[in-house]
Amino acid sequence: MFERFTKDARAVVLGAVDHAERLHAETVEEQHVLLALLDREASRASFALMSLGLAERKESAEQALAEARRRGGLSRADTDALSGLGIDVSEIVSRVEEAHGEGALRSGRAGAGRGRGWWSGLVGGHRPFAQGAKDLLTESLRMALAQRDRYIGDEHLLLALAARPGVPAEVLADHGVTYASLRRVLYGGGEAKAG
Repeated sequence: MFERFTKDARAVVLGAVDHAERLHAETVEEQHVLLALLDREASRASFALMSLGLAERKESAEQALAEARRRGGLSRADTDALSGLGIDVSEIVSRVEEAHGEGALRSGRAGAGRGRGWWSGLVGGHRPFAQGAKDLLTESLRMALAQRDRYIGDEHLLLALAARPGVPAEVLADHGVTYASLRRVLYGGGEAKAG
């Protein structure tokens, strides 16, 4: 499948691996793909993010992803659901960090994403891809096929991130980038307003 990725999409995948390595994550996660997309310039995805105003707020998005990593990868929806059950995630994070040091919950889950598949050979055996990241790559193919695009571009990775529930979609939406607004910018309707 990787042969169907454009140069820009391949750069995003390799950038995601780099982010996972820099963050000492055991696996490449969806958030690493978003970080790599935020790094891109002069591509369809970067154009869409710039059009929707995220380029000026890149640091804010990166900070939101860092905060989610600090919570062990839980989205606000997850923490709200746990709060409804009487579980205070902030208190748990504080206690874990008190006992094990700041950022103790940041690393990837042990054993997540292990195994072989087409994605494991993408980057020469570096970090394995977690199941969510594998599913994201597959979803990006669906996004490309839905547009009758022959190749998977970085815009399809961005669309797939915005369409899937989880921290990356939450961070994008908090910064005015939704699946609907991305579709308008990328495929028609001209102007899209952030938010």
